[in-house]
Amino acid sequence: MNGKVIVVTGALGALGRIVVESALARGARVAGVDHAQAQVTQTSARLEVGGVDLADPVQARRAIETAAVHFGRLDALVNIAGAFTFETIADGDLQSWQRMYALNVLTALNASRAALPHLATSSAGRIVNIGAMGALQAGSGMGPYAASKSGVHRLTEALAAEWKGKVTVNAVLPSTIDTPANRASMPKADFAKWVAPQELAEVILFLASDAASAVTGALIPVSGRV
Repeated sequence: MNGKVIVVTGALGALGRIVVESALARGARVAGVDHAQAQVTQTSARLEVGGVDLADPVQARRAIETAAVHFGRLDALVNIAGAFTFETIADGDLQSWQRMYALNVLTALNASRAALPHLATSSAGRIVNIGAMGALQAGSGMGPYAASKSGVHRLTEALAAEWKGKVTVNAVLPSTIDTPANRASMPKADFAKWVAPQELAEVILFLASDAASAVTGALIPVSGRV
């Protein structure tokens, strides 16, 4: 990853922070984009762009262009920005479906569309999306989330086919990630069986690396120790 320029969306979240720090430790230059306001950091190796609604294509393009101008190029995009909700279909709200689509699908779509012209000029353009094991077969209460993450899977496959030979596009499909929020919502779970953020970051950064040049259109399960 030495010298690669990587954009990470959702960079201030539990997984995003780990991916950013891991990429920096490997010698990458990283632009972190997040909806939350961030303390402005601009160095030769790191840029933080906060207050960005990636569901808005104009804001997404502006954030990506800011990163491209700052570093002079882009080599990889890691789409971590997203959200989760748990509610049954009969008792739920239509707005939950719309929110999940906006935060999980549109964020990845808009960031990818903005980044692709830059990635196509790289010798190793990469997009890595975050899907979900739970989208392969939705259980009770998982409808809105699983439907949106299934959309991410199909987006990944379509982009991979459309940009084959120019940019690789893959997705990781984690089961439950071991984050403070998940521990708080499921305090009786066996956390040892969950996917550690660092473990997931290793797979993400492999897919963003030169070593993954022959991998595209893949939906890679990262299922922990269940």
